[in-house]
Amino acid sequence: MQDGQIVLNQPAGHVENGETIEQAVMRETLEESGWQVTPEAILGIYAFTPFAGADTYHRICVICRPEQLVTQALDPDILSADWFSRAEIEALPQRSPLIMQCIQDYENGQRHDINMINNHHIKVN
Repeated sequence: MQDGQIVLNQPAGHVENGETIEQAVMRETLEESGWQVTPEAILGIYAFTPFAGADTYHRICVICRPEQLVTQALDPDILSADWFSRAEIEALPQRSPLIMQCIQDYENGQRHDINMINNHHIKVN
C-alpha cells in the first residue's frame, strides 16, 4: 500500500548486518514472493527521489534465476506475489518508476558481472 492505494513492486528490502548483497536478495525475494532464487548478474544501480525534500532511495537491481516456489507464506505487508506481462505491469499502479526502468534495462540486455560486488569484509557462512 502506498497513500492508501495497492501498488505493484518488485521484491525489495534492506541488507541486514553481516549479510552479503546476494544473501539479502535471496532472503528478501523468499520473504516477499515465496521463491528461492539464485543471483546471476547486476542489472543496475538506481537512485530515486519521489518528491522535493524526500529521502533518496538507492536500488541495486539484481537479475536472478528462479529456482523453485517454496512457500505461500509472505511478509505481512505483501498482499500477493504474482507474475504479470509487461502490458499488465504498465497498466497497474506502481510503487516507483524504477520498476519500469529496470524492466526496460533488462529487455535492452543490460547486465553487469555479479562479481563486481565485493563482500570480502563480510564473513560469508
